[in-house]
Amino acid sequence: RETGQSSNTRRVKQMDKHDNSPRDESIHGRTQILAEIFGTYFLIFAGCAAVAVNKRTAGTVTFPGICITWGLAVMVMVYSVGHISGAHFNPAVTFAFATCGRFPWRQVPAYAAAQVLGSTAASITLRLLFGGEPEHFFGTVPSGSDVQSLVLEFIITFYLMFVVSGVATDNRAIGELAGLAVGATVLLNVLFAGPISGASMNPARTIGPAMVLGRYTGIWVYIIGPVSGAVSGAWAYNLIRFTNKPLREITRTGSFLRSARMS
Repeated sequence: RETGQSSNTRRVKQMDKHDNSPRDESIHGRTQILAEIFGTYFLIFAGCAAVAVNKRTAGTVTFPGICITWGLAVMVMVYSVGHISGAHFNPAVTFAFATCGRFPWRQVPAYAAAQVLGSTAASITLRLLFGGEPEHFFGTVPSGSDVQSLVLEFIITFYLMFVVSGVATDNRAIGELAGLAVGATVLLNVLFAGPISGASMNPARTIGPAMVLGRYTGIWVYIIGPVSGAVSGAWAYNLIRFTNKPLREITRTGSFLRSARMS
């Protein structure tokens, strides 16, 4: 006679087998792609809308306001869909994760296409709202030399990917603060690099507005710079990842949030 425990075990195995079926994996893959489309759309819409509105209203948003908008948009979208798709929103981030073996190569084209689609859709929406006049351009073009912008894009994307790798792939990090850390990094990068390169850090952020508004000045800068910066940043963090053990196993303490709750 089969015991209740063995019966439950068999049911769990059957459920696991069902959860791992090709159909479920296909549905999960579609939800990830949709999350990347929606997330990239809202990110680009909010950030580029701040730029467009600021130009259209003679600076009412202000440059610090644009920086804050980008940072907050990244933060809220990471918390919204990070648990579904990983909240990449950036082909450079997806590619960098794949080079480190932390994202399947077979999903890279679909993720990149979803991110560019979301950016393009957001740019179309903004053009319908504000027009496509050159004075209202909300894309990114170098304000100085191409080389200057290329170096800046490499450095700030390196910085961003280094932070993303720390909070998203290291189980010793405080995962609850991932969105805040990434959003704050974007805010800081836009604050000092925005006036020079536009602080794209994201090929999709540049390609979408460029295609919709037909302005491709220096677009190679915003592909080579972010991709090489993201890959370098991801591998740089791997160099200092000396253990996969959780922090509590090293220091025998819990996370900062847990300590704060206990106190």
